[in-house]
Amino acid sequence: MNMADGFYELSYKGLLRGLVFIAAVVFFGVVGYMVLQGWSFLDALYMTVITITTVGYGEIGKLSQSGRVFTIILIFLGIGTMAYFLGVVAQAMVELQIRSIIGRRKLGLRIRAMKKHYIICGYGRIGRIISHELKTQNIPVVVVDNDQASRPLLESDDIPYIIDDATNEEVLTEAGIERAKGLVAVVSSDADNVFITLTARGMNHGLFIVSRADDEKAERKLLRAGADRVVMPYLIGGQKMAQTIIRPAVTDFLEFTVHDKDIELKLEELS
Repeated sequence: MNMADGFYELSYKGLLRGLVFIAAVVFFGVVGYMVLQGWSFLDALYMTVITITTVGYGEIGKLSQSGRVFTIILIFLGIGTMAYFLGVVAQAMVELQIRSIIGRRKLGLRIRAMKKHYIICGYGRIGRIISHELKTQNIPVVVVDNDQASRPLLESDDIPYIIDDATNEEVLTEAGIERAKGLVAVVSSDADNVFITLTARGMNHGLFIVSRADDEKAERKLLRAGADRVVMPYLIGGQKMAQTIIRPAVTDFLEFTVHDKDIELKLEELS
């Protein structure tokens, strides 16, 4: 367990313990007033709550001698319990900030140590598949995505990431574009992919750039912007489905040889 996880576990246990203490004091107060004063459950609960929270709306009925002594005890218990709970809440908030700072620092160090890696711009369905495939081949990747909802997925997948705009030069610099081997632009907008490609090519002339396009017009623009390869997922998907209908046996064989990781037959590129 790392330090950040330790902070989280301690905060969770402290909050849970504080809630249990509060529930125990409320139970103690309700039972005490019902027994000593003969009040109903609702009256006893109301008196207990305004006592331990020190609201001070006044007594709902005349207290007996034993009732006053009990109220004094309940006040001290309530103040102590509420002070403990509020302290735990404040500690949890501070520790959450510490956890976030430690996580960002470790992530930054991890990205700065990368060389000859691939920058994946966009972590949608295509970007996630690409990242997983490269990771299984031990190819280092860093993801740049401007959607905060991608953060939990990236953390669970254990992939270095930057939540920011990939069209920004400073963000690409933070991703280590000068040291990178390649960049994959797979955000949902063709215009953004063109801009990312153009920016990346200007920052690193030797970068291998692969970009996604939705149509042939965008493909031409991306090639002019500096992309080495342009892939049109809809075109490829349509062609593959058509070939599955026309030549199902051939399609199954190619799918088997290329994507099955348990067989020895593999297709490799000659360099």
